[in-house]
Amino acid sequence: MKAIEKIFGTHSERELKRIYPLIDKIEALRPDMQALSDEELRGKTKEYKKRLEDGETLDDLLPEAFATVREAAKRVLGMEHYRVQLVGGVILHQGRIPEMKTGEGKTLVSTAPAYLNALEGKGVHVVTVNDYLAKRDAEWMGKVHEFLGLTVGVILNGMDNKERQAAYNCDITYVTNNELGFDYLRDNMVIYKEQLVQRGLHYAIIDEVDSVLIDEARTPLIISGQSSKSTRLYEACDILARQMQRGEDQQEYTKMDAIMGVEVEEDGDFVVNEKDKVVNLTEQGVKKVENFFKIENLADPENLEIQHNIILALRAHNLMFRDQDYVVKDDQVMIVDEFTGRIMPGRRYSDGLHQAIEAKEHVKVKRESKTLANITFQNFFNKYNKKAGMTGTALTEEKEFRDIYGMDVVEVPTNRPIARIDHEDAVYKTKKEKFKAVVDEVEKAHAKGQPVLVGTINIDTSELLSGMLNKRGIKHQVLNAKYHELEAEIVAQAGTHGAVTIATNMAGRGTDIKLDDEARAAGGLKIIGTERHESRRIDNQLRGRAGRQGDPGESQFFISLEDDLMRLFGSEKLVDMFNTLGVPEGEQIQHKMLSSAIEKAQKKIEANNFGIRKNLLDYDQVMNDQREIIYDERRRVLNGESMRDVIYKMITDRVEAAVDTCISSELPPEEWDVNELNQLLIPLIPLEPLTPESIKEYKNNKELKHSLKEKAVKLYEAKEAEFPDSEAVRELERVILLKVIDRKWMDHIDDMDQLRQGIGLQAYGQRDPLVEYKMAGFDMFDAMISSIQEDTVRLLFHVRIEQKVEREQVAKVTGTNKDESAQNAPKKREAAKVYPNDLCPCGSGKKYKYCCMNKQ
Repeated sequence: MKAIEKIFGTHSERELKRIYPLIDKIEALRPDMQALSDEELRGKTKEYKKRLEDGETLDDLLPEAFATVREAAKRVLGMEHYRVQLVGGVILHQGRIPEMKTGEGKTLVSTAPAYLNALEGKGVHVVTVNDYLAKRDAEWMGKVHEFLGLTVGVILNGMDNKERQAAYNCDITYVTNNELGFDYLRDNMVIYKEQLVQRGLHYAIIDEVDSVLIDEARTPLIISGQSSKSTRLYEACDILARQMQRGEDQQEYTKMDAIMGVEVEEDGDFVVNEKDKVVNLTEQGVKKVENFFKIENLADPENLEIQHNIILALRAHNLMFRDQDYVVKDDQVMIVDEFTGRIMPGRRYSDGLHQAIEAKEHVKVKRESKTLANITFQNFFNKYNKKAGMTGTALTEEKEFRDIYGMDVVEVPTNRPIARIDHEDAVYKTKKEKFKAVVDEVEKAHAKGQPVLVGTINIDTSELLSGMLNKRGIKHQVLNAKYHELEAEIVAQAGTHGAVTIATNMAGRGTDIKLDDEARAAGGLKIIGTERHESRRIDNQLRGRAGRQGDPGESQFFISLEDDLMRLFGSEKLVDMFNTLGVPEGEQIQHKMLSSAIEKAQKKIEANNFGIRKNLLDYDQVMNDQREIIYDERRRVLNGESMRDVIYKMITDRVEAAVDTCISSELPPEEWDVNELNQLLIPLIPLEPLTPESIKEYKNNKELKHSLKEKAVKLYEAKEAEFPDSEAVRELERVILLKVIDRKWMDHIDDMDQLRQGIGLQAYGQRDPLVEYKMAGFDMFDAMISSIQEDTVRLLFHVRIEQKVEREQVAKVTGTNKDESAQNAPKKREAAKVYPNDLCPCGSGKKYKYCCMNKQ
């Protein structure tokens, strides 16, 4: 591969060669654009739209449109696109990913392709990772588009339907990935077309594309309703988990061990596999659970919930750590994003794990919710006609972008050469030695006025280092999930001379650190990583905070053999090598073998994480195919289409299915079981009951089917005739169909979720769980379709003309798994509080405490 690249260049180099002639054309138009008045420049938009109508393509218009935006940005913002920014824009227009380093002005890059594609009038979505960036970019870059006569909208968390509709109807809409996905799901739950907010998924430009399509892709979007399941089991399992003894972690049990009959000696009540994040009960542990819950056999199907919940409780105690995976704030368990270090308000671990942690931390255990709608980011973004994204770090996941999203990555050179010095990793034997070395390094840089940004993986480390720096009297700022409200203010000061900032991974994303002159003279920003992250991409983001736009800077990672990455995925040879070399305490070692072992460990985890995301997608693909069918049917109802043909087919399908269930085509009429057929069919369609006499006129079940279908259709025509006009019947069909589809689909989502949780057991029988899930899932979908048909037909045949049947939502939405804190704000009491000694509001004349208080 390397030899081929030397001869023909890398993929990126070859692609850039094709793009450069286009950039030359754009730059050649600069004098022409400069010569235009503001009015003439604005008039270009109408001209381009007309040319599109006349048959030209977006590619034909690209050089002129890009030159137009470049000139408009210069006039409105005082910013003129660099050549490399135009290159990035072309790659975005092509539906690909330009990898552009931090500080290269990616926000401006998106303006040209957004403008060009908006000329089609179908809407462009610029997708960001949070509300702040969506609002900032809409106000900032939106000025360029508005100057050129386009409309710009922004979607924010607290907006209502009308505001969302207006924003989506703009030419260019700035929106977060979460809002976009949830609006899509909500649109497929509305009951009237007027309630829809989106107008289609045409073209998306995704900022920080790796964060949205890789990091976030492990968590599907879920809209929830209230579940009736009790929370007491979580609390009981937590009590039991605290009484159980952890056994020694087992060595991997190989196939050879199994062949040789090697017995694994278990100790304790359970064992923990940290690497795969799995907890298993031992035989002794199983007995303990059975005794505690007074059950005979934990493996019985009726005890599945207890099995599931005790494992959750043990996971909560042994694999989920406070101030690392989550924090407890305001009597709530809040998840800390492993990639950014930020708290994610309102987000909850699924499958009952969040409730298990709540029980562990003795905060109120919230009821589990029922899933009303869900989708993965992979399947959602693949619905766009065209999508593109930009980031500073995408190349390490190029395979995933290609395989899952059909987008390749093109490395765009920096505007100015990178002056940052990236030092080899400094490796120490113990964490204690490593942290001392980090603080020494900070002190040395601080003494000469060089600003330092110390990147940590978790909150614990940031607070430990803060304490160590305090002891040495080094003034510093701490930026972690506990104090993220001050983030922008702290980061703004991180590049000033003498500044020392400790930050969790959030500092590696979307924040601009500018150097003052003294800081530049002292060597620029110094980045110190206190641990390697599981993903090389996250490490690269941290490095990328220094050396923007040719600024000086340096970076170095400090590692110990006790770090989780090295302990769980590194090689034992490294420890042996340290011991063999006799490295004195506190001394660092730098060696190619160490760097290679670290990279191997990271690649191993990246491959594992890709596997998890791919697995999630494979499973969701089954649901996605089903989701498309249901959503298409719903959309037909919302669009006011006549569903008459659909209803008639349902009626005839139910007749066919009933006859096939009860009467074999091979049986002669005298052996037909008409009683069974009557019991199955008449509750759905009020036909005359069949008798042994009445079936003598039929030679076979084919004739019987034909006759029953005709009679059923005539019955339905008679039902239609009861209504004052045909449109009243058509609306009734739409109302009933919508209600039945929604109720059955929501139950089906839950059933598929249950199936997914239990399907792993198939692996024990040497069967592929995914194949089994697909087969069972399709059977369940067929059963759901039959159930939809049965309920719809039954309701339509039995509806009374005087009944007022209206559209209504079948379930109340209580929230999502990615709700923002705004939705979790305390709600105001609607009525005044009634105290025990007040008169009861029911009007009885008694005091409240003696009347209705205890009935509430």
